[in-house]
Amino acid sequence: MNPFEKANIGGAEIKNRFVMAPMISNLCNPDGTTDENHIRYLEERARGGFGLIITEYAYVDDSNGKGSPNEMGIFSRSQLPKLSRLTERIHSAGSKIFVQLVHSGGKANPHYNTGKIFAPSSVDYIGSIPEEMTKDDIKKVEEKFVNAAELAYRAGFDGIELHGAHGYLLQEFISPALNKRTDEYGGSVENRIRIINEISSAIKSKLNMPLGIRLSLYEDDEDGYDADYGIDVASRLENMDYVHFSSGRFAPPGSSASFYYDNVHIGAKLKKKLDKNTMLVGSIRSMEDIEKALTVSDFVVLGRQALADPYTPVKIKMKMPYRVCIRCNQACRNLANAEVRCTINPYTGIEETIQPGRKYHGEIAIVGSGIKGLEAALYSANKGFKPIIYEESSFGGQFNEIIDKYKKRDFTPLIEYYRSMLEKYGIEIRHESSNTGIFCLPDKVYPDILDMGDVSIDTNIYRYFDDALRIAEKNKVIMSNNSLNSLERSRVTGYRRLAEKAGIEFKDMDHYDFKLYDSSQYDILEAMKSGRRVIENYILENETEFL
Repeated sequence: MNPFEKANIGGAEIKNRFVMAPMISNLCNPDGTTDENHIRYLEERARGGFGLIITEYAYVDDSNGKGSPNEMGIFSRSQLPKLSRLTERIHSAGSKIFVQLVHSGGKANPHYNTGKIFAPSSVDYIGSIPEEMTKDDIKKVEEKFVNAAELAYRAGFDGIELHGAHGYLLQEFISPALNKRTDEYGGSVENRIRIINEISSAIKSKLNMPLGIRLSLYEDDEDGYDADYGIDVASRLENMDYVHFSSGRFAPPGSSASFYYDNVHIGAKLKKKLDKNTMLVGSIRSMEDIEKALTVSDFVVLGRQALADPYTPVKIKMKMPYRVCIRCNQACRNLANAEVRCTINPYTGIEETIQPGRKYHGEIAIVGSGIKGLEAALYSANKGFKPIIYEESSFGGQFNEIIDKYKKRDFTPLIEYYRSMLEKYGIEIRHESSNTGIFCLPDKVYPDILDMGDVSIDTNIYRYFDDALRIAEKNKVIMSNNSLNSLERSRVTGYRRLAEKAGIEFKDMDHYDFKLYDSSQYDILEAMKSGRRVIENYILENETEFL
C-alpha cells in the first residue's frame, strides 16, 4: 500500500496514511490547558506531512483522572477557546486532528489529583492498591468521557480516540489480570469491554464524528494477555471506526521499545487485517518498517520518530535524508520530571523558539567530526555558510567508541544521516588537522577506566555502561543498582540482561564500597546544542563580515 494514498475514517478524509502517535509531552499547563508551545509542537508535525495528528492523552476528569504533571485536559467549557486555537492551527497546516481521551484509573497520580484513586478491582498497581470502583463510579466515568467528547466536537476536533491501552482505566477493565470483578463489568470478554461499548454508544448517539480506540494488542507482563485475546477484544468492540494497536501494560518494553529489543513490530502478531480501519504503532522508523506495517494495517503511526524528525513524511516523499530515531528513550521518556525533548532533535519541545533567521555567506572551517562538529556544519550550512570540516582521525568522533552492540546498531543511522546531509550540502571533509577555525571538540571527555583492572562502579554516565562491558571481557566488574536509575525501564531491563550475561554483578550501595565515576552527563543532545551554540557565537562575533 502506498503510504501517501488518501484514506477515510468515519467520514473524515485523511490526506495520507501517516499518523502522529499520541505521546505524553508535559507541554500543557498544570491546569490541563494547551498553550502556544504545545500548539507549535503539534503544528510542526502537521507541517511535516502527517495526515493525522492524535493528541497526547487528555484527562476527562480533573478530580482523579490525571496521570502526569502537565497533561492535556478536556473536561471544562473554559478550555474551549484554546482547544479551538489548537484545531484551527492544525487544520491550517493541512492535517486532521483527533483528541485521545483518557481516565488514568489506578495509574492516576495522587500528587495531581484530589479525589480517590480507583480502578475496576483493588489489586496491586506497581506498589499501590487503588479502591475498587462502584457501579456509580463507573456511570460517572462514562459521563465524563461523553462530556469530553462533546467538548472535542465543539472545539473542532475531527475525531475522538479512547485510550484503552498501557494500563489506564479502560485497559484495566479489559485486562483479566487487573479486572477481577464478578458483576456485569467482569468475568468475561463481553463484560470486561462493557464500559467501552457503553461509552462508545453514548458518544455515537450524540455526535456524528469518527471514533476509535487505542488498544494494547498484547501485554508484556508475565500475567498479561496475548495477541489472540487482543484481537478478540478488538473484534467485539462496538461503534468503532478504527482500532489503533499498541502493546503493553506495565512491564517493558511496551510500544516504546529501547534499542535492546529487536525491531519486531506489533504487526508481526496480527494475523490479518480486521474488518475495520486499523492503525499500527511501535518502533516504526524506516520505509521498510512502514511498508511492513501497511501489510496488516491501514495507517502507520509514528511516535518517537515524529519527535526525531517532524518532517519525516515529507522527506520520505521527496527522498530526502531524515533523522532516524535511535530508540534511546532518554529525553522523550523523562516525563515525571520534564517536558518532552528528543536526544537527536534540539528543537523538540521548544518549537516556539524556531525563527527563520538571517542568511549569511562565506566559508568557515570546522575542526572535528564528532556529533558537535557535524551538527555545527549542518547548522551553519542551513544558515548559508559554506563549511569545511577538518578531521585528522575517524569520522563520527566518540560514536566510534560505542561497545554495546545494540546501541551501536540503532545509533549508526544517525551517523549515516550526517554523511547523507554533508553530501547534500556539498560539505567537504579534509582528513587533516587545522590550527584555525571553529573548534568542535567534545566539551567533556570522561576519564578512561578501561585499563584499571577490576572495578566497582557507581555512575549514571552512559559511556561507562559501555566501558563496563569491555572491562568485563577480562576483569571483574561490579556495578551499583543505583547506576541504572538514569535509565528508562526498558533500558534498565535490557542493559541488566546484557551486563549479567557478560559477568557483571549488581549490588546495593549499602553493602559495597563503590567508586563514583562522574555524574555530569554529556550526551548526544548536549553535543548537538553545543555545536549550534558555537556557530551562533561565531556569528555574533563576526556578523558584519558575513552579511
